[in-house]
Amino acid sequence: MTTKTGYSICSICDIGCQVRTESEDGRVTRVIAHDNPLLAKNICFKGVAAPSIHNAPDRLRVPLKRVGERGKNRWQEISYEQAMDEIAERLKKVVNECGPEGMAVSTSGWNTQTTQAADRRFMNLLGAPNWISGVSLCAGNTAAINRLTYGWFPMGDFQNTNCIVLFGHNPKKHSWTPIYNMIEAARARGAKVIVLDPRVSEQAEVADVHLRLRSGTDAAMCLGWLKVIFDEGLHDKKFVAKWCTGFDELKARVDEYPLERVSAITGVDQALIAEAARLYATADGAIIPWTPITDMQISSTSAIRLHSILRAVTGNLDVVGGETLGGFNPDMIPESELALHDVLSDDQKAKQLGYEKHPAYTYRVAEMLKAPTEKVWGYPYADIVMGCHMANPSEVFRAMAYEDPYPIKAFFALGNNALMSYPNQHQIHKAMLNQDLIVAHELFMTPTAMMADYVLPGDAFSERNHIADTWSWTTRLGLSQKVAEPPEQASNSYQFWRDLAVRFGFEEWFPWSTHDEVLDYRLSRSGRSFSNFEAQGFMEIPPVRYRKYRKTGFATPSGKVELSSSVLGDLGFDPLPYFRPGPATSEEFPYLVFNGVREDPFFQTGQRNIKELRDRCPVPRIYMHPDDAKREALTDGEWIELQTAYGAVSAELSVQPNMKTGHLRVPHGWWYPEATDTETLAGAFLSSDAVLCSDDDELLDHEQGIPHFKGFPGRVVKAAKPDAIGAA
Repeated sequence: MTTKTGYSICSICDIGCQVRTESEDGRVTRVIAHDNPLLAKNICFKGVAAPSIHNAPDRLRVPLKRVGERGKNRWQEISYEQAMDEIAERLKKVVNECGPEGMAVSTSGWNTQTTQAADRRFMNLLGAPNWISGVSLCAGNTAAINRLTYGWFPMGDFQNTNCIVLFGHNPKKHSWTPIYNMIEAARARGAKVIVLDPRVSEQAEVADVHLRLRSGTDAAMCLGWLKVIFDEGLHDKKFVAKWCTGFDELKARVDEYPLERVSAITGVDQALIAEAARLYATADGAIIPWTPITDMQISSTSAIRLHSILRAVTGNLDVVGGETLGGFNPDMIPESELALHDVLSDDQKAKQLGYEKHPAYTYRVAEMLKAPTEKVWGYPYADIVMGCHMANPSEVFRAMAYEDPYPIKAFFALGNNALMSYPNQHQIHKAMLNQDLIVAHELFMTPTAMMADYVLPGDAFSERNHIADTWSWTTRLGLSQKVAEPPEQASNSYQFWRDLAVRFGFEEWFPWSTHDEVLDYRLSRSGRSFSNFEAQGFMEIPPVRYRKYRKTGFATPSGKVELSSSVLGDLGFDPLPYFRPGPATSEEFPYLVFNGVREDPFFQTGQRNIKELRDRCPVPRIYMHPDDAKREALTDGEWIELQTAYGAVSAELSVQPNMKTGHLRVPHGWWYPEATDTETLAGAFLSSDAVLCSDDDELLDHEQGIPHFKGFPGRVVKAAKPDAIGAA
């Protein structure tokens, strides 16, 4: 028997915890806590369940070609080489007929961590600008918007901070586990925690201050905080005077939001708003960690910018205990460089969907920031958390469905259940039905994979070597070692793109024939190979340098923190942040629905087929306050249907006193693998929150085109539990 133990970067969710993985004869047997005491707590029950995921009997193991009607889940097994040959020929046909912009790709860096920017490299060589990802709704878009203010996406210094502000974010022991552990450590040494959340979440229960704001009003709350901070002189006047532009304009905008107005918008008492603002502004080091809540609202761009502005004006930017601007790790070639963004022509960049209407994270803004980015960070393109050169997903799916402004006829989904990962699921379904070619690269047969023409099996994190660079968010490098063998005909995502590139004549641009060779190349800047790296330890964290802007300035057009954004102004948008209300409730739809929140046992739409995780959460639950349930004559545990103007989902009712009255919480990503043979696309439309939210223009954030997931009108009625639903 051959046994192995290695360090792994777990990619079951988006955090990327480093753990230890054990295997016997090439098969994963156990995932255990790290042997370093500082990292040992960073493991959740999803990570512990990794052997069940990697060894699942329903895991995809051979390439499949569709033989029946699209979406009917009928397949023929073929070889990997045949699949790649046919995919290449069919893609060439689409490119010849529609141009390279007729291809679109949707992916997820968490599940395809071995891509090494090969997807963007292939697309840029081909001339295809329409790359999208779930990060357009989660962290990636936040990274792009932060760049408008000070040129990078900061990471909070949890180890030294004295105040942590959580906007709707609720890290727990089994969800965002390292963040939870860092918050707990900070709280134990006396750091204050402020939570802004309609719910009494787990973090809110133990917070020093809890502001139960109405869902979707984050931007208004931030403007209220700034009003207190400016009126009471709590801002860092020296930093603002020397390193910020647009202060007077910002102050005038903030003066439009007296606490009376902010209280009326948010539903929070004026005194509590002021208390929280003072606590944040006067702390000796304070952080506002990234949140998956603020980046999914109708005022998303303004709210994200207001977070960045609060960091700057209170003197918490690039300082001990505040938020640090990392930049590129000098010892590793970044994916931003590997992607070859400079070879995509200006004409093709301008065809990127979203470029004109919602440009904030497209190539249009990337080009505007190219010169200051190179000046400060040494390279013109900074693709932080993969979110800074994206097409707009809603625009892409409209083009796929309606061929306007041009047809998209080839769609590739890698590690991404795209059908259920963006708003307006019915439109996405229509878009997929209108394709000439769909390719899925996956571990399991998801509803998206069921819509494909070809499904290729991917590898898992235990089956590959990798160096995690936090997608350029920080400069930390983490080791992940191969300890198990993938299925014989599985491929990692780099291999998939490289093999496709060879068939398109791009072999000279892909000189690394294997993924391990790419790792060696990326480390060559420091004169090392992967074997050198793994021999030196499990993680590298370069020493933090603070206040780097004193030497370089900020990577913005002005070289300063732009409280009034020159980029947004030049694009014709309001250069100052603002609050824009979401759609109002009515007699017909009396509740505010907030969706996109995932349950602890699952990551996004995954793991519903893994029994030990599904047993923890057998069915989806819609959460409602007891007063609302009483008014609707509903009882805990009965099956209900939540309806909006755009769709409806069925789920079990969970009556929870920690909910805010007038609000409904819907979990993200539910489908039913056990109903694969009995329900259309395994029940993908029965309980998926993606059917509830519109992406009509009037309901999108102007600058990014982000939908308003956090507070749109809905209602509930009694319903019967669908017959097909069971436990995995």
